[in-house]
Parts: sequence; structure tokens; C-alpha cells
Amino acid sequence: MNRDATNRDATNRDRDATNQGAMHRRDPAAALQRAAELSRELTAVADRGDAQLMVSLDAERMQLLKSFRLERKQLDAADRALLQEISQLNDRAIGLMEHHRRSKERAIDMAAVGRRAVAAYSSTCRQQR
Repeated sequence: MNRDATNRDATNRDRDATNQGAMHRRDPAAALQRAAELSRELTAVADRGDAQLMVSLDAERMQLLKSFRLERKQLDAADRALLQEISQLNDRAIGLMEHHRRSKERAIDMAAVGRRAVAAYSSTCRQQR
């Protein structure tokens, strides 16, 4: 997806979040359900390695979870199950992003090794002339 499409999606999501935010403030169950949906989406985004979109989704999810916590004092079994799912999805998303980070670090290390090898080869060739 190109950057303009991603920005449009983020803008539309922000507008939808604002509209849904008012609804979720009145319905804590809906807020928790939407937070679970966002957690599923966040995991898919983490799998693609899109950190910017992850930050946006996480901020929206955090607001929903805060709203839920303020409105709901007693948790029922369904709430606990959704919170457990959100926690597991969050752990998975973090793991995926750490994997992407380590992969990029390895690529950067390999590029550095390559640059050093080229520099060493170049200096050896100059010395032989």
C-alpha cells in the first residue's frame, strides 16, 4: 500500500474513531469489543511491519480500553475472555515487531560487513599495484 493510501486510511480511521468514541463511552461492552477488533488488526499490521500504523491503532485501542475501565467496575466472564484475547494479541504483535527489528538489524550488520570487505579488498588491490 502506498503512503497516500495509508494516510487516507489513517484519516478515515481517526474520523471513525471519533464518531465511535462517543458511542463507546456510553457502551463499555462495545468499547471492549472494538478494542479486541483493533488488537486483531494490530497483529496483522505488525506482521507486515508497519510501525506507523501500529502506533495509530494502538493509540485508538488505548483510548477504548481506558474508556472501558472507567465505565465498567465489575468484569464478567465475557469481559475477562476479551481482555485475555487482547493481551495475547498484544504479546503476539510485540513479538512480530521485535522479529522485524532484529531482521533489519541483521540486514544492517550484513551491509556493514559488506562495506568493510569492499574497503579491505580495495586497499589490498591498491597495495598490489
